[in-house]
Amino acid sequence: MSDTSTDPDAPVLAGVHHLKLPVTDLTRSLEWYRSRLGYDVQVEFVEKGTLMGLALVHPAGGPDLGLRLDPDRARAAAGFDYFAIGVPDKAAMDALARKLDGLGQPHLGVHRASLGWILPEVLDPDGHALRFYTIAHHTDVAPGQTATIHDPRETAERLEREEREDAKNATKR
Repeated sequence: MSDTSTDPDAPVLAGVHHLKLPVTDLTRSLEWYRSRLGYDVQVEFVEKGTLMGLALVHPAGGPDLGLRLDPDRARAAAGFDYFAIGVPDKAAMDALARKLDGLGQPHLGVHRASLGWILPEVLDPDGHALRFYTIAHHTDVAPGQTATIHDPRETAERLEREEREDAKNATKR
């Protein structure tokens, strides 16, 4: 997995155009994304006289977001985190967490993650698990190198075991 070669024939890409989520109720989801994250409607998609989707834009750099009325898929997708939305740095992440707290929106708090900071498990009205990750990193990976990320639960368990062993050894001395 550490092949860092560059394919000279790779097509030119320009990032993510937009994200799209299936929802059970467009009005409810729009209100949630407006109140929690500041999104607003750019385009409405009407099919056979029925509003079926919304294209949302963010005033401060968030990715464009599509909401598509599709209750069955929305229910099937509940609980899965399809993407992470970038936040500039830890200060902006902390501000987002405070805003969500003020709205009574549950989340798991801001945590140090593999390379930056993460705010996970922000559930929208359909149970889609949004996560936010800082663009600024606390750990840099040099160009041409590959970072190996270990499951943080395993790391925490290992650290706890090591601390218990250290404590035992200290009492034996």
